[in-house]
Amino acid sequence: MIMAPAGAKRNILERLDAGEIVIGDGGFVFALEKRGYVKAGPWTPEAAAEHPEAVRQLHREFLRAGSNVMQTFTFYASDDKLENRGNAQRFNGAQINEAACDLAREVANEGDAMVAGGVSQTPSYLSCKCEDEVKGVFKRQLDVFVKKNVDFMIAEYFEHVEEAEWAVQVLKTSGKPVCASLCIGPDGDLNGVSPGDCAVRLVKAGANIVGINCHFDPMTCVKTVKMMKEGVERAGLKAHYMVQPLAFHTPDCNCQGFIDLPEFPFGLEPRILTRWDMHKYAREAFNVGIRFIGGCCGFEPYHIRAVAEELATERGYLPAASEKHGNWGAGLEMHTKPWVRARARRDYWEELKPASGRPKCPSMSTPDSWGVTKGHADLMQHKEATSQEELKPLFEKAKTSH
Repeated sequence: MIMAPAGAKRNILERLDAGEIVIGDGGFVFALEKRGYVKAGPWTPEAAAEHPEAVRQLHREFLRAGSNVMQTFTFYASDDKLENRGNAQRFNGAQINEAACDLAREVANEGDAMVAGGVSQTPSYLSCKCEDEVKGVFKRQLDVFVKKNVDFMIAEYFEHVEEAEWAVQVLKTSGKPVCASLCIGPDGDLNGVSPGDCAVRLVKAGANIVGINCHFDPMTCVKTVKMMKEGVERAGLKAHYMVQPLAFHTPDCNCQGFIDLPEFPFGLEPRILTRWDMHKYAREAFNVGIRFIGGCCGFEPYHIRAVAEELATERGYLPAASEKHGNWGAGLEMHTKPWVRARARRDYWEELKPASGRPKCPSMSTPDSWGVTKGHADLMQHKEATSQEELKPLFEKAKTSH
């Protein structure tokens, strides 16, 4: 099996229309936070301008792992988020977005990858700003993506389908293909709109590809995309489908997803999926008809490599990173210890039930379930730093919620 595809690059709709599998990349925000380049809390992507070498290297690792999409590191790169709650910035949104586009294009040109410009939910929407103001935020980001001539657009990480519709309507004016993915589960968006109805609304708004990203584990996200697909088909519409889930197990999550878990964001490591879990995810996503398959928070390049390896037969090639990875642990045949050599087989890893090694820890947690969303006083955003007076009642509420 060859290690890299041949032929000229085609756009994402050409690939999907031909029935090909497009593999996305992973969770840049979480990966770069762990590496010391992103601050948890703001979760903003100034690293694209401050530390381009770190962003470039992560792009390269995902490309080597099998990604066909270099998504610009522009999550939360709108000025209303960059300036939110006292977050000090040396760069504005346009500067960060331009730097992110240049890095993604540089690495995409090193392989068979496309560049996707991404926008996400805004503090302006949560603070009940009007439609024109929210769309203006997206338009300023889009202006950079058009200037840099990205290959397609992604509107991702939206908890409310209404805001996602507004984003799609703005991105569609570029004339480029548009993906829309919500961070919702089977219960629907935070206003209770079902996944099927959300998908129909997004397709009618102009999205070519619809799906789910973040907030939930792979199987939950695949289940939710399946519900979206069924809704679109019932409405007599057509679309392609995408999924970019967490790399964390979330069986105990409610409608808010993993941000409601007590372990978010600094204690999630015990929940990380193994590479073998990713094989199951990739196969399940493929089987339900999803052809744009990637990852979000928690996904590292080795997770994407596992997705690419599971679908290597369908794609016709392995990723370059498989040069350093034996099929189903085959490389362990060379290990010095005989009991480790005995693990060089597929059934061992498929049947393994990993232990956490944490005595007295529960297998699941109780989500916080505060039940606040758009318009609630606690979600009204502002430029000033969060004060101690604002924090005190939150600390007290947290004490009584467990």
